[in-house]
Amino acid sequence: MSLNSTPSANRLHIGFFGCRNAGKSSLVNAVTGQELAVVSDTKGTTTDPVQKAMELLPLGPVVIIDTPGFDDEGTLGVKRVQKTKQILNRADIAVLVVDAFAGLNEFDRALLALFREKEIPFLIAMNKCDLVQDKPQAENTVFVSAATGEGVETLKNRIGALRPTGDEKRLVSDLIRPGDKVVLVTPIDESAPKGRLILPQQQTIRDVLDADAFCVVTKETGVTEALAALAEPPAMVITDSQAFASVSRDTPLSVPLTSFSILMARYKGFLELAVAGVKAAENLKDGDTVLIAEGCTHHRQCADIGTVKIPNWLRNHTGKQINIETSSGQHFPEDLTKYALIVHCGGCMLNEREVQYRMKCAADQGVPVTNFGVLIAYMQGILPRSLSVFPHLAALLEE
Repeated sequence: MSLNSTPSANRLHIGFFGCRNAGKSSLVNAVTGQELAVVSDTKGTTTDPVQKAMELLPLGPVVIIDTPGFDDEGTLGVKRVQKTKQILNRADIAVLVVDAFAGLNEFDRALLALFREKEIPFLIAMNKCDLVQDKPQAENTVFVSAATGEGVETLKNRIGALRPTGDEKRLVSDLIRPGDKVVLVTPIDESAPKGRLILPQQQTIRDVLDADAFCVVTKETGVTEALAALAEPPAMVITDSQAFASVSRDTPLSVPLTSFSILMARYKGFLELAVAGVKAAENLKDGDTVLIAEGCTHHRQCADIGTVKIPNWLRNHTGKQINIETSSGQHFPEDLTKYALIVHCGGCMLNEREVQYRMKCAADQGVPVTNFGVLIAYMQGILPRSLSVFPHLAALLEE
């Protein structure tokens, strides 16, 4: 996948934080080499987070986020500060921009405390260093000048050194071998996007090809014919979760079956939590409230999976009068204690840090979490089958 086509959720998110007039926006422009953010001498010019997906050498594909001043005041200022705090939940790396002439203040120290609390790798960029003589060396600190360009290249290299390391995660390529055939079931109905496939389907196709395997793509009505057309059984069938029931009937038990949503939950690092939490559906009572959370925003159709299908299936499965609340996009409630269960999508539009933040919030507040695909497979009675490609999860199913 090229740098220009890398989804934002798979890019490194770098947030620039600090007080008003510390020069955050000017430094963002200097780092990116673009007029990304509006700058002026007026305090509070940046009133909402501004973000840009781009290629930033030596890092590669990133999302740069410029935030409002953390010392903003008044009714609107409080809301802007809250927006800044929300950005912290998805920042992989934080840059605290400080006016080098004024030095650290209480708001800067509060931000540093939040970086440490949320375990975000960070740097302190002492901006306007061209106005000061004393530039003491300190850990995590870089002296820069957005006006003259001094230290900007050093800052970029230091940010690059904070990039998380480790094995690259895969959606499915680690589960198949070169030459394998994988059948992908992609329903095309009123909720399907016009003229394209949804992101998990696109990413899965690419990952299968990266494994030097073959894709056979069909609608749910063509599964039987697709399987019959193959000289030998496929290595795996991957389906949209809402078609689990029919695809399971049409796929021989000898063929592994899972869903895009389940694969995405593993990719984002919360599949085990989703499997462990799914049995909470059996404990739902009349009047309980369930939160259905999606990471994307889209036009709702009459048969929308999150607001219509899952609520109906859940009420039918439990036989209870359950209240349903929904959240979408970047919005996710901070207080989760009112919910008996959270059902989260695969999180394809969210970066891993934000997904993990949401999971931690739920765990800290004692609220069970599951996933669209896991819950649907569970209610269809095929969860063990849908997880057969992950043998290490068998113990969770037996608990």
